[in-house]
Amino acid sequence: MSGMSEAEVIEAFRKAGAILDGHFVLSSGLHSPVFIQKARVFMYPDLTEQLCHALAHKIDDADLGAIDVIVSPAVGGIVPGYETARQLGVPAMWVEREGGELRLRRFEMPPKARVLIVEDIVTTGLSSRETVAAIEALGATVVGCACLIDRSGGEADIGVPLISLARYKVPAYPADALPPELAAIPATKPGSRGLV
Repeated sequence: MSGMSEAEVIEAFRKAGAILDGHFVLSSGLHSPVFIQKARVFMYPDLTEQLCHALAHKIDDADLGAIDVIVSPAVGGIVPGYETARQLGVPAMWVEREGGELRLRRFEMPPKARVLIVEDIVTTGLSSRETVAAIEALGATVVGCACLIDRSGGEADIGVPLISLARYKVPAYPADALPPELAAIPATKPGSRGLV
């Protein structure tokens, strides 16, 4: 397997038109002048394959031991989770919201499974932590979490090791602490968490 540098990963997102500038309300509720619209990357199967191939390489290098299943949070994690699972030769599953909580609704977790969570973008780590809790509640062991881009710059606490293809620290602010230049721009909310 071959890797990609952080600069190559960010450039791939830029070329796909996936890094947007403006005023965005992230799914975490924080406000940011930058939004990563990963769906624009996932439009291109060859680019998705290249990124997930490189992520699978980093996962192998992390030496997490055996991985039986990859689980991703719906909706954003499904495509990179599936493609990374394909690269690693293991099954892919996803959790989705039911009654406000993430649950494994469409699959059965194998007994004593060793699970890797695969995300698209990690900002605060909330959906990753929720996914870890949902999978551990089923009796599986979560060996780590992997993502294409870690927006927190390594600051997100997932509760398990976090492997990122690239760290891309961009500012994010609570609604009551916006800098004047951001407050002057109308906010849009492009994320998907409120959809499910």
